[in-house]
Amino acid sequence: MIPGGSNALILSRLNSVARRCPIQYPPALLPKRHSATRANLANIHGRNGRRSLNAMNDSAGANVAVVHFAGRAGDHNDRAMAASPRLAAALAARFDVETETIGEPRPALSTDWDVELEAARDELTQMQRAYLRLFDDGRAPVTALSRCAVAPATLPVVARYRPDAVVVWFDAHADLNTPETTTTGYLGGLALSAPLGLWDSGLGSGLRMERAIIAGGRDIDPPEASLIASTPLTLVEPGTGFAARLADAVAGRPVYIHIDCDVLEPGIVPTDYRIPGGLTLDEFQEAVEAVSGGELVGVEIGELETETGEEDLAPLLAALEPALGRLP
Repeated sequence: MIPGGSNALILSRLNSVARRCPIQYPPALLPKRHSATRANLANIHGRNGRRSLNAMNDSAGANVAVVHFAGRAGDHNDRAMAASPRLAAALAARFDVETETIGEPRPALSTDWDVELEAARDELTQMQRAYLRLFDDGRAPVTALSRCAVAPATLPVVARYRPDAVVVWFDAHADLNTPETTTTGYLGGLALSAPLGLWDSGLGSGLRMERAIIAGGRDIDPPEASLIASTPLTLVEPGTGFAARLADAVAGRPVYIHIDCDVLEPGIVPTDYRIPGGLTLDEFQEAVEAVSGGELVGVEIGELETETGEEDLAPLLAALEPALGRLP
């Protein structure tokens, strides 16, 4: 549930989306009216899954919204706020659309999670409102985040509008700590647990554990490991057959992709955390393709830093193309 929303408002928005974009609406709520339409959509995706890049670019941007969260959200430093505008600009150029920017960069606080959350709350609330509007309009967000700590604002909206979708959380970390279990006080380490309802961020929840897949996680704290072992949460670790194992976990369901760039092997792109044993760009691209074979709900990318302001983003964007090219 997302705070501040009445049942009447929710039903109004649901009906609005159903009228304008019925093929994207959860079948559990509209089982008879839209089941055939959704089946036809799946067939269309299957036939056209290998369209050429030119064909994809011809239609790119029609239903895609590029969003840029420019503010701070639990930052240790200012490097992600410096990098995210370049990423947003590259994504906007890819889809030939304007960027909607939320928030403004400010000096990093690098302090405890509760102070960070309150400092970011106004802009996180703006971000959540932007997502509500986009999903209400039937558009697919492609979002450049500064930090993963923005996800407590975005994922409750995804869960509300698309309870049929799974969130594939590409990250070296599980981000499943809570205020009670964190040993660092880092807000980003609580980023997935809040949408799952394990603690109250004030931004809502609603994401079910069986619809969260942690992809590429390899630096998991003991309380997080215990949680994964005792709940329907799924962890797909790096290694042989990673893409195939990830595809099996998704099992053809609609997907919303979250990417923390530290899922990659250190040194491929600048990141705050550098955890050995990450994905190569080829492995990452194969995994992105593996989870993008069906309906793609949206993509968010965070934790990209900059050291020079001149890093080449083309290899990262090329690895993301299997997902970007699937968006409507």
